[in-house]
Amino acid sequence: MSVRKSISSAYFSMTALVLVASILAMGFLQMYLSMEYFKNDKKQTLADISAVAAARAAQESGGLAIWASAEPLLRMQSSISLIAQSSGNLVFAADTVGDVVLCSEGDTCAHTGTVSDKILRQIRQNGSYFELGTLGGVCSQRYYTYARPLYDADSQLVGYVFASADSAAMGVFVSDMFSSFVLSAGLMLLVASVLSILLTSRLTTPLRRIAAAARKFGSGDFSVRVPVEGDDEVAQLAQTFNNMARSLETIDSSRSSFMGNIAHELRTPMTTIKGFIDGMLDGTIPPEMQQHYLSLVSQEVGRLARLTQSMLDITKLEAGEYKVNAASYDVWETITSVVLSAEQRITEHGIQIEGLAPTRTIVYADADLVYQVVYNIFDNALKFTPDGGTISLSVTKTGGMVTVGIRNTGTGISPDALPFVFDRFYKEDKSRRLHGRGNGLGLHICKVLVGLSGGKIWAESEQGQWCQFSFTLPCEAPAAPPKNGRGSHR
Repeated sequence: MSVRKSISSAYFSMTALVLVASILAMGFLQMYLSMEYFKNDKKQTLADISAVAAARAAQESGGLAIWASAEPLLRMQSSISLIAQSSGNLVFAADTVGDVVLCSEGDTCAHTGTVSDKILRQIRQNGSYFELGTLGGVCSQRYYTYARPLYDADSQLVGYVFASADSAAMGVFVSDMFSSFVLSAGLMLLVASVLSILLTSRLTTPLRRIAAAARKFGSGDFSVRVPVEGDDEVAQLAQTFNNMARSLETIDSSRSSFMGNIAHELRTPMTTIKGFIDGMLDGTIPPEMQQHYLSLVSQEVGRLARLTQSMLDITKLEAGEYKVNAASYDVWETITSVVLSAEQRITEHGIQIEGLAPTRTIVYADADLVYQVVYNIFDNALKFTPDGGTISLSVTKTGGMVTVGIRNTGTGISPDALPFVFDRFYKEDKSRRLHGRGNGLGLHICKVLVGLSGGKIWAESEQGQWCQFSFTLPCEAPAAPPKNGRGSHR
């Protein structure tokens, strides 16, 4: 459960962190862009209002008399009041030294003081001025203010016109946007949390199953499997886990069978030896028969020695401890040597040898390994060939491989047993009537040796007629891989 919690919490925490960071970044960016848009929109609006007011003032003025004569002031007051009412903003004007002389608010004007020379200088230099503030203390609160120079009909500077908008609208706009943003962000986090929990559960459920199966493996149960759903990476992990489970189950079954077979193979000769020796010691076997039974004991000891040597050979071969000394030589030399060594047994049972027509055929292999393979297969053929039967030999070359075949007449191998003849300790007692000296390891050793030689081995049979074992060997040494992955040609 701790694995599940750690994955779930890590996934959820990471998702929440990314979402919160993304939402905050998006929120700040949206707020910034919205405020900039609001600010620019106000600036453009106030610029248009101030331009209209300045144009109206130019029409009404007659030089400096605009501030000194009552009639131009009244017309100007009426004009800016109308402009302010129609736009919903505040408009006022100042003379050349910065004193406010006209305001759309009329008698309720709250503008005090004088516009600073710094602001007036910027208006004259840049042709306009925009700020969010109190205009140097002239306004009683913060306003968006846009100012421009005011000229008379003769293009003489007679003052400055200002258009202002209350900044409280910005606060309302930001507050509404922030409320909408918080609501949207909350909904997004809620939906994302639910999706994160569902996705995490979907991810961790197969992992929990795999963990439970692994715990069962630890307790010795190799039959458990993990359900595979979908085709994503987790499903591939489950499939790989199941393949590993099948392999472990096969290995465990093979190990159990191997130990049972060893125990059986060792127990039989040891029981026989103990029985004979006890019989001689307690007098059950008379002295004149002891020589006979001692020869039987010698045979059983030899059987134990062969079994032990075969097991040692398999252990060394499968552990990769045997070093293959491959060289090019004529494979018929090995076949002929094996057949000649069994001449006495061949003659005693009247077995006919066919195909023994040596024709120089070069293979690239370890001669000692090939000798053991041929010897084991030919020895089996002698065991299961009836008196007067036939053993046929064949050597053929196809492409870069040489195929050696040894066929014998007899009962053959049943189709059900054919796939298992190379398994360790496998014996088909009923159909093959295995010889008592067999231990079920010879063909397995042949399979390992042929594999080390770079070939393959297989068995064919027609039950009640014949059986043939064939194996392949390379004709020449494999090409050395090019250095640095490149060929040697230039």
